[in-house]
Amino acid sequence: QLQASGGGLVQAGGSLILSCVASGSTFSRYAMGWFHQAPGTEREFVAGISPGGTSTSSAVSVKGRFTISRDNAKNTVYLKMDVLKPEDTAVYYCAADPRSIVPRPDRSDYQFWGQGTLVTVSS
Repeated sequence: QLQASGGGLVQAGGSLILSCVASGSTFSRYAMGWFHQAPGTEREFVAGISPGGTSTSSAVSVKGRFTISRDNAKNTVYLKMDVLKPEDTAVYYCAADPRSIVPRPDRSDYQFWGQGTLVTVSS
């Protein structure tokens, strides 16, 4: 089970940190990802991280602004979002990929999903 939190309303240029806590003892074996979905759009890859945290990947639209990290001792993955833009407004989901040792951008590779947390960026 994945529980995402940290969303909210922020002005353009501001920052937020999303957290996703996993239950169970297998978290450190899973690649993790963050996706977002705006109304009327497909759920899209934002960033991913390998099980050990040594490899990360991010979408072009967020490179240099968003940073994914994880703390396996706390069963938690984070998404630090800086220089937020109105187009970042979406529901953000964390997800677990139990079959890869590298982060993958295809949402069909992720088996477990959190409930989503809403991020709203005002202009």
